[in-house]
Amino acid sequence: MPPAEHIVLESDVREVPDLRAIRRVHADLEVRSRLRRCALQLQVIDYYYLAVRSRSRSSDLAYVLDLRFVAGLPQLSRHVAWRWIYSALGLLAVTLGMGAWIGASATPWWRHEALGTCAAVAGCWALATLIAAYRTTATVRLLSTHGQARLLEFTGGLGALRAVRRFMPKLAAHLQLAASARRATKAEQLRDELREHRRLRKLGVLGMEDYEASKSRILAQHS
Repeated sequence: MPPAEHIVLESDVREVPDLRAIRRVHADLEVRSRLRRCALQLQVIDYYYLAVRSRSRSSDLAYVLDLRFVAGLPQLSRHVAWRWIYSALGLLAVTLGMGAWIGASATPWWRHEALGTCAAVAGCWALATLIAAYRTTATVRLLSTHGQARLLEFTGGLGALRAVRRFMPKLAAHLQLAASARRATKAEQLRDELREHRRLRKLGVLGMEDYEASKSRILAQHS
């Protein structure tokens, strides 16, 4: 029998609640980005679990995480598209300058020869502004304790950071509660975490590459 399967069989089963059978919701969060066409909903449920519903153009996932195997609070990062922001500001300045020049001209503005050029520059400014808003993002990640697998990764607009920060105190309290319910020994905790990774792999939350890498890390610490 392979070592990984032996470790899983030794561990006692702890049922993860089904999304359709939630008994109690302690805190919830919902983030939407219309521009990126994605959404994230998080709910702390039944004391030790985090319900996740994530939707994007490439995937649609709904699953439950056991907080006993989450490394800590979400990792937050942001990417600001400074080049596109500077480009948009430069195009805006050119548009305003051309508009002022056309307005000050003796020729009526609707007959001015530079009107078409000004309209084209204004269109480029609008496009650059849209791209800057799309490429300025915030990413939320949750990793597993020993396997360091990506249990959650969501990229949305900058508003996601503010919403997640408001959600963090509640999540932190339940992470502490879940930590107190971990197994008595590290070996037992590692066995349970390995099972959790297998469950998430079957649900499609973890890709094969992430799963194999996290399994190797857990087995290395177990041995």
